Amino acid sequence: MTHPADDDAAPPRRGGYRKGAERRTQILDEMIRMVADHGVDASSLRSVAEALGITHAALRHYFPNRDELLLAVYREHEVREQGAPDRMKSAIGDMRESASRNRDVPGLVQLYTTLAADAVQEGHPATREFMRERFTRLRSDLSALIEADQAAGRIRADLDPVDLASLSIAASDGLQVQWLLDPEAVDGEKVLRLLEQIVPPVSR
Repeated sequence: MTHPADDDAAPPRRGGYRKGAERRTQILDEMIRMVADHGVDASSLRSVAEALGITHAALRHYFPNRDELLLAVYREHEVREQGAPDRMKSAIGDMRESASRNRDVPGLVQLYTTLAADAVQEGHPATREFMRERFTRLRSDLSALIEADQAAGRIRADLDPVDLASLSIAASDGLQVQWLLDPEAVDGEKVLRLLEQIVPPVSR
């Protein structure tokens, strides 16, 4: 018997591209909701398909495997995060604000740590490439903000911007793992504020 939603898995016809884009957005919206509420464990392809009332085959038309779905969800989350109204324009301060916002979406923090763990294992080439590119971009973006902070006298000028960017990323990611395991014991925002205090310009 043909499921009505199996039409989603058919080759796109005239007007089908718009429908396909809308369906893909619907899938990502549902997936982000599921991950935010329940974590990655509840995010299997079949769970998402059931929540949307479509077949597993129809879902695989848009996302062939779990890795592709998880990556698409995190990319979409990052796009939405970039539009956050309270984003700062300083290196560690920006990460500190992100840590504060992440308290409300532990499932999406778990998604990030899952992607990071998958990236260092065999069998996840797309995830590995995504994380490599993400770290490269983050180091570049943060080092540019650090250079601006140094020029403004907010951060010591003798520190290497790329090294400090790498340290900041390592601190932020490690704090997220600790927070997921024991939320009451770790305050990522507070610890990143301590890092800000460690690297101010030296008084003359």
